[in-house]
Amino acid sequence: MWETIIGIEVHTQLATKSKIFSGAATAYGAEPNTQACIVDLALPGVLPVLNKKCVEMAVKFALAIDAKVHQHSVFARKNYFYPDLPKGYQISQFEHPIVGQGALELHFKDGHTKTIGITRAHLEEDAGKSLHEDFQGMSAIDLNRAGTPLLEIVSEPDMRSSEEAVVYLKTLHSLLRYLEISDGNMQEGSFRADVNVSVRQVGAPLGTRAELKNLNSFKFVEKAIEYEVARQISILESGGKIIQETRLYDPTKNETRSLRSKENAQDYRYFPDPDLMPLILEQSLIDKVAATMPELPKTKATRFKAEYSLSDYDAQVLVAQKEVAEYFEMVVTTCNDAKLAANWVMGDLAAFLNKNNLEITQSSVTAKALGALLLRIKDDTISGRMAKEVFEAMTQNEGSADEIIAAKGLKQISDSNALEKIISEVMAQNPEQLSDYRNGKDKLFGFFVGQVMKATQGKANPNEVNALLLRKLKNI
Repeated sequence: MWETIIGIEVHTQLATKSKIFSGAATAYGAEPNTQACIVDLALPGVLPVLNKKCVEMAVKFALAIDAKVHQHSVFARKNYFYPDLPKGYQISQFEHPIVGQGALELHFKDGHTKTIGITRAHLEEDAGKSLHEDFQGMSAIDLNRAGTPLLEIVSEPDMRSSEEAVVYLKTLHSLLRYLEISDGNMQEGSFRADVNVSVRQVGAPLGTRAELKNLNSFKFVEKAIEYEVARQISILESGGKIIQETRLYDPTKNETRSLRSKENAQDYRYFPDPDLMPLILEQSLIDKVAATMPELPKTKATRFKAEYSLSDYDAQVLVAQKEVAEYFEMVVTTCNDAKLAANWVMGDLAAFLNKNNLEITQSSVTAKALGALLLRIKDDTISGRMAKEVFEAMTQNEGSADEIIAAKGLKQISDSNALEKIISEVMAQNPEQLSDYRNGKDKLFGFFVGQVMKATQGKANPNEVNALLLRKLKNI
């Protein structure tokens, strides 16, 4: 029986305004080669200067995963030659990273959890970018990214399926955004995963791994792993051997293909960067960063369960994105009903956002507006079914909940005297069904509910209708 072994290296761009060793800007979308200064290019006579914000962000991450902050770390030169690496080396950390071993707890839909070890995290600079389109068979180089600060986060090979890998990446992505040390924008390259995949017979030594390079979509990660696992098993079962290599995933063809043989550490000829002194951290800096730590997803989920009586699943879904958690709490503040708020935020609102490919911060229905709508359900002004119609109108900017209810005449009928009169008329109009119900055909209760709702054009309060019908039909 084959077992899949997965370890992941994530490169996340740190949310600084300037680069890790220079004052050049990091803003996305600038014209090519307008944000690469002489330090980024390592021209003769220039020296790198470490960005303090990058150090603080790395410390913040270490504290969030309960990792040891190494108060002595060293920057090294990682030597390799590539067109978009003008220095001929990359400044990184190797033997002495700033962040030591930590862990990340994963939560799955079925309720089980799993802890994934994080081996280390280190600071480094990004390379430039090779552009292969629209240049008539040639490649162009954009060096704007050269020197952009990265935190490389290396996991233990603790994942055993594409599902676990995706949940790990989503959990890590969420944490980085909570910490506000990265925007995590995968389309812009701010969060990229190199996934190491191997297979083995259960209990056997680790197999030879292939590295799936620069995956920037959770869906691509899942598809690439599944393809690569099937490819390796097919080779091994045919008597072949797996080659240690770097592979690219082609989403159009849904396949991985070889890019180059995978280098080992010695191939990079690491040595301490002679232009950068060892990084020595004072305990006071670590304490200062610790004082700025936000409420993290794990803590927030625990609080949501205790404070709002939510299930573990609901709490985990709501805290997965910081903005969603904040939106939810604002809805609760308005309507004072956490379960109702959770159902609407995870249900109708989420469906609207997904359908229109919107982030919650782009929603045309604010948290306060949704809370006001839910109040009208709670005070029986409208039914849950009516609320869906009102919500749809709100997404189209037709007004507030109260304005739409008034304009569409959606206020439900809750007056017991008025409903009793309508129920009596329905019973009189259906004597045969009434007789059958009273002779034991209880399923006809739904028929009478439907007739009352039809007579009121769906505006009758369902709970009131059910209670009154039950009494009237049984002559109570």
